[in-house]
Amino acid sequence: MVRSLLSSLKCAANAHKLISQRGIHQSHMASSHVTVNGLNLRYEVAGSGSKVGLCLPGALGSIKSDFGPQLSSLAGEELTLVCWDPPGYGQSRPPPRKFSNDFLRQDSTIAAQMMKILGYDKYALLGWSDGGITALMMAAAFPQQVSELVVWGANAYLTEKDIGLYNKVRDVNQWSEKMRAPLEAIYGKEDFKKTWEGWVDALAKIYQEENGDLCKTDLDKISCRTLIIHGNKDPLVPREHPDYLHSKIKGSQLVCMEDGKHNIHLRYAKEFNKLVNEFLFDKNFLVKPDGKI
Repeated sequence: MVRSLLSSLKCAANAHKLISQRGIHQSHMASSHVTVNGLNLRYEVAGSGSKVGLCLPGALGSIKSDFGPQLSSLAGEELTLVCWDPPGYGQSRPPPRKFSNDFLRQDSTIAAQMMKILGYDKYALLGWSDGGITALMMAAAFPQQVSELVVWGANAYLTEKDIGLYNKVRDVNQWSEKMRAPLEAIYGKEDFKKTWEGWVDALAKIYQEENGDLCKTDLDKISCRTLIIHGNKDPLVPREHPDYLHSKIKGSQLVCMEDGKHNIHLRYAKEFNKLVNEFLFDKNFLVKPDGKI
């Protein structure tokens, strides 16, 4: 199990290598910083379409590590994608990440404010892992702004099993050097170690102090079209979590990728992008009865 967990983390950490290997070009992307609530946030915009989507990275994630294949291949003449480095991650530092019990809810408010400042009044949300949780909160809180919602690797609550999975990979000194290197290049050795441990400890604290509730009460407030995607071999997010989201979000659809793990949008970028594109542009989109692709 630990090997599988570390394998998923390795794939995410090495995503920038995957991007370069696929020959992804970023000449059509514009990147900059914007100040929101005193925070200097890094963001990139790709594509020129009238339809807009906001990409929300996972834990310690950044634009380049988490959404390269989407910014290069999903964005285009019909779809504009905006992606950020969340507060305290990537190039949205300083200040460093602060892990309060509601740090993801704070992200949801800041992300919505950022989009307003950038001039986007209506947009879809594409959220992975922690970014998926943030997206769920945004869809519930800002129904007039969110047109569609796509989440994967996300959960609305934490279980004892979940905390156990995170604790197994808490000590980055147990990771291989190859796995640590990409994140250490972004954060530096000490800051990476401190930030990762802070994230694991924050979720354990939420489990203890909030009964593991991340955003359960938000789900019945989500009214936009919603697609939940799950990798059936995801070692970090057991199947009960996407099933729960599907049961609580009215009208949502669930697609399972049989061989997918946590990073399905990176490992199976072509299939993932095709699926998301079809969902975003076809209001009559329907998942196959078996829920598989």
